[in-house]
Amino acid sequence: MSFEIREKPEMVERALLVGLGMPGDSRRERTALLAELEDLVSNLGIGIVGSVLEFTREIQAKYLCGIGKAEEIRAKVQELNADCLIFDNLLSPGQQREWEKLTNVTVIDREEVILDIFAKRARTREAVMQVDLARMQYALPRMAGMWKHLDRQRGGSGGGKGGGAAARGEGEKQIEVDRRLARERIESIREELEVVRRQRGTRRKERNRQGIPSAAIVGYTNAGKSSLLNLVTGAGVLAQNILFATLDTTSRKIELPDGQPLVLTDTVGFIRNLPHRLVEAFKSTLEEATLADFLIQVVDAADREALRHYETTCEVLAELGAGDKPMVVVWNKTDLIPEDSREELLAALSAKVQCPCIAFSVKQEQGVDALLAACVEMLSHRVSKERYRIPLAESRIIAIMHRDGKVLSTEYEDNDAIVEAILPHEFAARLEPYKI
Repeated sequence: MSFEIREKPEMVERALLVGLGMPGDSRRERTALLAELEDLVSNLGIGIVGSVLEFTREIQAKYLCGIGKAEEIRAKVQELNADCLIFDNLLSPGQQREWEKLTNVTVIDREEVILDIFAKRARTREAVMQVDLARMQYALPRMAGMWKHLDRQRGGSGGGKGGGAAARGEGEKQIEVDRRLARERIESIREELEVVRRQRGTRRKERNRQGIPSAAIVGYTNAGKSSLLNLVTGAGVLAQNILFATLDTTSRKIELPDGQPLVLTDTVGFIRNLPHRLVEAFKSTLEEATLADFLIQVVDAADREALRHYETTCEVLAELGAGDKPMVVVWNKTDLIPEDSREELLAALSAKVQCPCIAFSVKQEQGVDALLAACVEMLSHRVSKERYRIPLAESRIIAIMHRDGKVLSTEYEDNDAIVEAILPHEFAARLEPYKI
């Protein structure tokens, strides 16, 4: 079943952006969110004719704001000849319909913008299913508005024998059919995603059986997560300077300086006010973050909102149940910070973060060694460095040491091999009789 969120003109070209500040909101935060909305809308290829930031003393049910401010926004739509009104806020289905009645243009909210971007970026079957699930959950309560054109075609509520009910009968029947189909499709996708989740769990169990630790790369959208994965592992993952370039997980195995294997997994980017239904839909993907041994949070240090981006990522991680995971913070894009203020800025940022921090630049390929060293430190509790005396008759043990750990040196003495190695604790415990 092909499903669109709701009917829209084929080409929306002139959008007016609106941010409505609620009681208690800071102007700085709302201004930053409105600027972020501009980036989001630009990623959809929609032209922007202006933006409006208004604050309301109390939340109103009909328009979020009072009728006076709503009329001012309507006048701005007409003045700029806008054909679309895009709110940074999340609108209820009823509020969306009321704004469309008032302005007579298409009205979209922040959640719909993000869903449309995700729909454009989805490539793999899993990503497409996850986006479809979120879009249908968003659209289901809005279906009543989709069928208002049937009423108009039949002359509104006054036409037909028996009054409005008869006139609306065809629309009511159709909406019930579509709602049933949408609910069935939602359930079908959930079942398919559960299969994917179990398959991912099977692969993860196999990694755990082999004793291979994992780290999930998380962070705000467009912070450079995929670029970092490419640099550290040579993964060749799509890395573009656009929002939400990555919607699928990519995992690559590397060897750390101490010989330990580590699986690095790229994840979908976060954003402020990330729709809860998207978090729910992408749970099978985001599960990698909850089950990883530790997290690598990538932050665009050159962004004025860097600290807020870090906090947003931590908030989403907490919602996923991964808020207490050990974490390394990577301050990326340091090459974009003026050199004379770089050290001071990074120190100020790191002082606000309660975990190890790494200065990093994917573009200049700086910080890789420091990041790998931090990963070693994160996993230091898993390994031990010891010297062993292994009889040559048991050379298979030496072969396993090479496979599961890092052999630092090998010397021979009579019929024994003197091996210095870094090994996982579980394996090292079995070699206790050979320890020197």
